[in-house]
This record gives sequence, C-alpha cells and structure tokens, in this order.
Amino acid sequence: MEQAVSRIPADPIAIRHTLLDTLSLPEWNEAFLAIDGPDEPAVGVRYALRVRPGLSGHLEYTAIEPDRIEISWQVPGFHETGSWILGPDDQVTHSFEQAGPLAAVLRPAYRGIASVRLGRLANRVTQLSRTA
Repeated sequence: MEQAVSRIPADPIAIRHTLLDTLSLPEWNEAFLAIDGPDEPAVGVRYALRVRPGLSGHLEYTAIEPDRIEISWQVPGFHETGSWILGPDDQVTHSFEQAGPLAAVLRPAYRGIASVRLGRLANRVTQLSRTA
C-alpha cells in the first residue's frame, strides 16, 4: 500500500467537493482522460472511465463519509482502491492499493504518487477557491 499525508489549508467542505466532483477528476488527476456518468456521486454507481493510454474501464465510490472518501477504479489488468481521509488541522491522508498484471508493470511509476496526488488536490482546491 502506498500512503502519504499532507496539510491542505482549505475548508474540508471544499476538499470533499473536489473529491466528489467525479466528472472533473480528469482535470487534476493526469491518469484519467475522461469520466462519464451522473453529476451527483453515490456509493456503488459506476462511471465510465478512460485512462492513459486509452484503456477503458469504470470508477466508483465505495464510501462517502464526512471524513472519508473511498474510490475504486479498474481497467483491463489494473485495479486500484484508494481512500482520502480528512483529518484534524487540515491534514489529508491518501492511500491506495493496486492489483493486476498491468499494476505490477507500472508499480515503479506509481512510487510516490500518493504525495503527488495530494499536491494536485491542494492545487485544485486552491484554484477553485480563487474562482469562487
């Protein structure tokens, strides 16, 4: 399992909104090319997903709680389950596990990516707060 913790000085509601704005995830997660599905996220709803380098699969939320959001996504040969935990003092923890033959091949490229994702989340939240 890969895990990272970062302080994101933003309203937890803004962080949750960013994580739950499913159709906008490709705007800050470079692995995702496109996501299609309903505007309102719900546990167990499958979203059509296209990832680099053009593989198709699906994404779904497996938990949506006040301080925890879990997401699962998969494409042929690759499956990831991840969580985002909103803690006290602006602390956000992101962890994930990956499985499948493609995940094994890509494992070196995913080292440190939990920290990178936290940075991208922080940048996205900051960007959205400036435009609000």
